[in-house]
Amino acid sequence: MSTATETSHRLTDEVFEIIEAGVDADLSDDRFNDYCMRLFNLQYESNKIYREFCDIKKVKPGDVNNWQNIPMVYNDVFKTHIVTSFPLEKAVLACLTGGTTSLTQRGRIFRDEDGKRLVFGANKKMTESYLFPDFEKGRRCRILILAPSPELAPSMGMAIGMDQTRRHFGTDDSLFLLGKSGIDIKNLLKALRECEESGVPVALIGATAAYVYFFQACRRKNMTFKLPAGSRVCDGGGYRGRFGVVTRDDYYAMVNEILDVPENHCVNVLGEAETATNLFDDALRRHIKGLPPRKRVRPVPPWSRVLAMNIDDLSPLPDGEVGLLAHWDLANVSAVLSVITDNLGYTTDNGTGCEMVGRAKLENGKVSPLPDEDRTMGPMGDSPIFRMLETYTNFSIDFKMRLAKDPKAEPSIREEIEARPGSLASCPQVVDEILVAQADEEAARQRDASLDAFKDQTERPLEWYANEAKKQHLKDHPAGLKSEKPPEK
Repeated sequence: MSTATETSHRLTDEVFEIIEAGVDADLSDDRFNDYCMRLFNLQYESNKIYREFCDIKKVKPGDVNNWQNIPMVYNDVFKTHIVTSFPLEKAVLACLTGGTTSLTQRGRIFRDEDGKRLVFGANKKMTESYLFPDFEKGRRCRILILAPSPELAPSMGMAIGMDQTRRHFGTDDSLFLLGKSGIDIKNLLKALRECEESGVPVALIGATAAYVYFFQACRRKNMTFKLPAGSRVCDGGGYRGRFGVVTRDDYYAMVNEILDVPENHCVNVLGEAETATNLFDDALRRHIKGLPPRKRVRPVPPWSRVLAMNIDDLSPLPDGEVGLLAHWDLANVSAVLSVITDNLGYTTDNGTGCEMVGRAKLENGKVSPLPDEDRTMGPMGDSPIFRMLETYTNFSIDFKMRLAKDPKAEPSIREEIEARPGSLASCPQVVDEILVAQADEEAARQRDASLDAFKDQTERPLEWYANEAKKQHLKDHPAGLKSEKPPEK
């Protein structure tokens, strides 16, 4: 066993213990910092793409002593490179991410046994703490899932994550109710009526858009349900406005109107495969603990840190100021510790919580909201926030350095991809296409192409990805990463 492998196993065991200690455990800043330094050292040595990135930044282990100074990679890197801190042939879990700013190229996240253990462990603990905070150990309930199953979309993070929730917290009669042809209305209605009659609380989890679609159909049919007290609804993935203008408050009102579930039993989850740990809002947990209601916040667990970064110089911002959310997640042993995303948000409670207000894309040299924010259905629906972001010009960080230095340089791989006609839908968009596919020929084509992509990701042999990584490295080498020299001062 190599030294790097031994170090990875040891770190995995220690981080897993931190996760198992729970979301209320105390991990001091000093201890967190020590773990970050160890993980940075491991990933610099064992992750070729990350090491090249750090070399461009002229930062290596020993140069920094604070976790905030460890180089962050932008999540778009996962769309153009295979970024692993272990030999790819040891991968046991593959996820194809939506890639929030690019509709034409998906991110590919691979995890080995250590990475799989950590990401599943972290998200089980988060789900237990924020979606089922009133459940004693071992308690289960019926879970109705409005999202694709792993059989339909085997490498979709949403499908994998919700299946893990079903396995750990669901009874045997739990169901996936979103198939290729849309919502399984017959079995969904049957299950909801059964829950009403039994008086046993139920949990619904799924894609935000699927709920909106279903609730609007119920309104047209004048159909409502009275789910037992203690039932809860968890949504994720965001709403892209496909079915009209729906704000976050509108959504909560529909949950109450159609299912008779109060807002304090609604939970929203933000999940990105690149950052390992899903972040849930704390509304239900606070209610169960008898704490007064407040504006929803996503508590950051002890094994993670989140900062909002200034869009001009990527410096950390104080609580309440909106920037690009960056994550340092110890559960990300198999990939990279520090990732800066295209999620716009702010921190709260002295950095122990955060909230997302939307997502950003680069358009004509300015930041613009993606469709869901434009239609006010981000987690907060705060579209005006984008007015303060118009000076932002490029948030892909150093992987586009050569373009900034040489206007005549060839476009980056990602830009070449984005120039190609045709695109694959992101994960939330796949749900949209599934919901309308029976009545929309283009949506059906998009659905089929996207589902095929999820299956291809799983069915392709690892050797294919290894060869792709080698080809990518060779293509980058002449003009980019390794051969690029910093500008002369």
